[in-house]
This record gives sequence, structure tokens and C-alpha cells, in this order.
Amino acid sequence: MAKNYFGVIAVYIIMQFSVFLGVPLLMGKTDLSIIQANGYWSIGSFTVGLILVLLLMKPEMKKNMDRNATNFNTTIGWIILGVFLSYGAQILAGLIEQNFFKVSNESANTEQIMMLARSAPLFVIIPALIAPILEEIIFRKIIFGSMYKRMGFLIPAIISSIMFGLIHGELVHLLIYASMGFVFAYLYMKTKRIIVPIAVHMALNSISVILQYNIDPEDIDRMQQQAEVLQTILLGGVLF
Repeated sequence: MAKNYFGVIAVYIIMQFSVFLGVPLLMGKTDLSIIQANGYWSIGSFTVGLILVLLLMKPEMKKNMDRNATNFNTTIGWIILGVFLSYGAQILAGLIEQNFFKVSNESANTEQIMMLARSAPLFVIIPALIAPILEEIIFRKIIFGSMYKRMGFLIPAIISSIMFGLIHGELVHLLIYASMGFVFAYLYMKTKRIIVPIAVHMALNSISVILQYNIDPEDIDRMQQQAEVLQTILLGGVLF
């Protein structure tokens, strides 16, 4: 693994854990609530983290593009296809979670993100833009990419996808996050362009944030209940 990769990973870890020091500090210096302080600190730490990561990756970005990388038109096609593949993977993983493991499709991670977004609206740039860039560089470019060169696709894709799922802190939905990570790894492998999983990741997160932000919680609950019924019917049709 390249030396700058270790620096990128270190920056990412420090950025993630800085909230435990930064939020109390920010609350002590301002009248912000804990939710507002968490939101504003996250905006600052993620922005600084992104800048540092891009600086560390600058030598890598200056290298010649992989000669097997897709051209512009094909890249756009893979991004569009990737969105549909990702939603398909989420639906399948959701079906398995709900019908085999009896897990609700409610996401504490999503609820927390929306809570922070409503208290500090600028926070939406993190899930919509910054987090996808950082996570794809870490989990696809560095972790998956480094192992892929030595081990091929399957095992690196599984390992990096599980790690991607674990970082989101929702073990009950590990399968959903890992399935998305697996699709992102596949897109990166097929196109040799990290911008493809980044763009797909951005699209998924942005759509989720927009829908959650503009729909009343009561409507979301009703839609989730209807989705659970539909998924149960669909799974029954597949199995029987």
C-alpha cells in the first residue's frame, strides 16, 4: 500500500473521532445545542478532512489514467446503470433483512443525518457530496483497489464492503450497506474510474436526503409500512 494511503486513512479516522473533542469544545464556546454543535463541527471537520485527503491524493491524481479506463460516454452510462444496480441491491438486501432476520427498514443513521440537517441545513453537503468522495477513496480506491491487484475481485470486494457497512454503525443493516459497497466495488472494477462509484454514491445519498427532507415523518412511516408489505409479497413470489 502506498505511503500516502496510510496518511489518508489516518486523516479519515481522526476526522471521524474528532467529534468527541470538538462538539463539547464548541458547546462550551457557544450557545449551540448538542445537535447543532454536532452538525456544525461535522461540517468543518469533514471539509478539512476532504481537503487534506485530496492533497494527499494529488500525486496519484497526476498519474496517467489506466489505459483500460472507460471513455466519457461509457462512464456516464455506467453511472446511470450503477444507480439502478445500487437500488436493486438495496431492495434485495432489504427483503432478506426483513423476511429472514425480521429487521425493520427504519434507519437510525438516516434519522440522525436528517436531524442534523434540519438543525444545521448546510450539513446536507456532507452526505450529498463530501462523504461519498471520502468513502469511495478510502473503501474503493485504497482498500479494495490495493487488494484487487493481488487477489482479484471477489474477496477484496466482500472485505471492503463489510468494512464500508461497519463504518456506518448500523449492524442491523450491515447487509444493505455491504450490498451497496459491493456494487460500488464492481463499478470501480469495471470502469477503472473512481469517479463512477463516487457519482453513484452521491446520487443515492442526495436522492435520499431530498426525499427525507421534503416528506413529513408521518408520510415516511406510512410509505415504509407499505414498502414492507410489498416486499413481503414480492419475496413470497420469488420463493414460492
